[in-house]
Amino acid sequence: MPTKRLLFVAFHVPPFQGSTGVTRTLSFAKYLREYDWEVTLLTATASAYSEVRRENLAQIPSHVRVMRALALDAQRHFSLFGRYPLWLGSPDRWRTWYWPAIWRGMALIKRWRPNAIMSTYPIATAQQIGFALAKSSGLPWIADLRDPMAQIDYPVDPRIHAAFESIERAIFSRAARVIVTTSGTANLYAERFPSYERERIILIPNGYDAELFPTKTSAISRMPDPGLPLKLLHSGLLYPVERDPTAFFQAVSELQKEGKLTPRHAQFIFRAPGNETSYVTQLQALGIAELVQLLPAVPYREALAEMNSADAFMLFQASNCNDQIPAKLYEYLYVQKPILGLTDPRGETARLMTQVGAKQIANLHDKESIKRALPSFLEKVRMGDVPTPPIDRIAQFSRRNLTGELARLLDTVVSEQGVANKM
Repeated sequence: MPTKRLLFVAFHVPPFQGSTGVTRTLSFAKYLREYDWEVTLLTATASAYSEVRRENLAQIPSHVRVMRALALDAQRHFSLFGRYPLWLGSPDRWRTWYWPAIWRGMALIKRWRPNAIMSTYPIATAQQIGFALAKSSGLPWIADLRDPMAQIDYPVDPRIHAAFESIERAIFSRAARVIVTTSGTANLYAERFPSYERERIILIPNGYDAELFPTKTSAISRMPDPGLPLKLLHSGLLYPVERDPTAFFQAVSELQKEGKLTPRHAQFIFRAPGNETSYVTQLQALGIAELVQLLPAVPYREALAEMNSADAFMLFQASNCNDQIPAKLYEYLYVQKPILGLTDPRGETARLMTQVGAKQIANLHDKESIKRALPSFLEKVRMGDVPTPPIDRIAQFSRRNLTGELARLLDTVVSEQGVANKM
């Protein structure tokens, strides 16, 4: 049995449906047991989530404890004519989670006696909870920032932006370590908080969990059926700003009008993109409804199985997220099929793709760039002429391996705390 205990504050936990952040949390919780750490997840009640799937609960490993604290969504539960009290929306719509989580967390700390606390963003309230529990208990606290928080143009609301900045200051005033997922984010925070030792900002990227895939990569055929249109898949959310597909849709429309693209050549499949009503309007106006399919959400394992059946992948990431890498990229890399990166060539996403040899990149904001890249990419996919990184090159992104890095960090932090207590 594990001898060390971690209290892990995370909002995105099944039965929640809709964020790849779930897999980061669950993989850490699952694999930490192999490194002598036992995990209890402190999370929200299902009432907080706008979409749930009861079958998602099966994703939670049997040895991981889950403690839920009451949380409501201000937008859904307190809105009147589309408006709700300002104080319920800062730092996010789940502010109601804060006090119930503090009460349950402190009771658990007294009873279970964890060695450390970890909290993960997004959601911002989770970091406030981690800070409060660490301050009250004196336990070492690790703040996991899956994305940078306050950015130049995000959040747009100045009140929430100020709240995010306040939470960042709290994190860098107390956290024993801050985990980030990209080197760009590490550099951003090193510049923003120069008094915080640079070596305490730890890079643990997102990754893939091989155990969740229904078929081993080596068994997946890479050659498309010559008698069928190529299936290009984007799996997951498209954000109106951060992953805006407008230029892509326009490029597809113009290529169709020029006779360079038809539904017999390719089908562009978007699984659970969100904002579907707006996208349907765009597709109809551009005359590409037969080329582009918008499909509903499915359980996570079904989404992974669908990746195996695709001929190639599309990855969207705007320049205002240049310090971030979509978690989906690591799963795409594991499946070892061609990837068209629709992103800023100067950003972290393009850097990683180039680093591992996935060099098919077009600027998401530039319709002409996409028009030049897409026909060539499709032809290369059809001919089996797009190199994909070998599995041993991306093994560094295995979530089991990455959890080993987290375990060593936790061991170090607990050891430091023990030394400090003896002084």
